[in-house]
Amino acid sequence: MVATPITPANRFFRPGITRCYWVVSIANLNAPTRSELNAGSDLSKDIADISGWMVSGQKIDTPDLDSRFVSNIPGLTSAQESGITFYQDQPGVDVRGLMPRDAEGHIVWLDGGDVAGRLMDVFPVRVLSVGKQRTMGAEAARLVVQFSISAEPAEDVVIPA
Repeated sequence: MVATPITPANRFFRPGITRCYWVVSIANLNAPTRSELNAGSDLSKDIADISGWMVSGQKIDTPDLDSRFVSNIPGLTSAQESGITFYQDQPGVDVRGLMPRDAEGHIVWLDGGDVAGRLMDVFPVRVLSVGKQRTMGAEAARLVVQFSISAEPAEDVVIPA
């Protein structure tokens, strides 16, 4: 007898598929409506790089006198330091108009695209900073927006029709 294999993932490359929305108002993180998503802004075309956006957990050691082995249980969870690097517009008509420092809203990651029935993650956020990356290198001007994650993100939420 052999263990039943899992169904292999349908692997994909994020550029051209993953969408990222800025949505100011979402009533229920676990069930955003289509009208709430449509009222947001699709940031995808201006994103140059992504960092963070992952929830991780801590463990709590639970040693006991009966064993030399130290077992553990799940502890607190938190989100990594998270940011998005955007392209900067020369006249300044860019993401700064949507997300100035201290703006509150939601970053919504639709990893498999905006397709009803697929999954998305909803991060309630506050903009910490909007920094201008300055370099002499041969690359486009960029802005780095850093976020604080203000509440537990809703993960693997079904995208509404």
